Amino acid sequence: MCRNIRPLNNFAPPATDDEVAAAALQYVRKVSGTTKPSLANQETFDRAVAEIAHLTRHLLDDLVTTAPPKNRDVEAAKARARAELRYAR
Repeated sequence: MCRNIRPLNNFAPPATDDEVAAAALQYVRKVSGTTKPSLANQETFDRAVAEIAHLTRHLLDDLVTTAPPKNRDVEAAKARARAELRYAR
């Protein structure tokens, strides 16, 4: 489930709210052990996603680094190259 959580810090342009929400959703899915909560738990699940996304946004906004911002296309190409090596037959 959590394979879709990607590093979000120090990118140009910065992580979007959609990316932050997607990471929060994956985290809550992993911790709760479900991808689709029951109706009885839907409100709690949604609240957890919103709160974690909110805290994640604060974390990303407050982190400080001296490293130059990473390029999304370059990082995606590196990830594809690693996957090719890992899953090559």
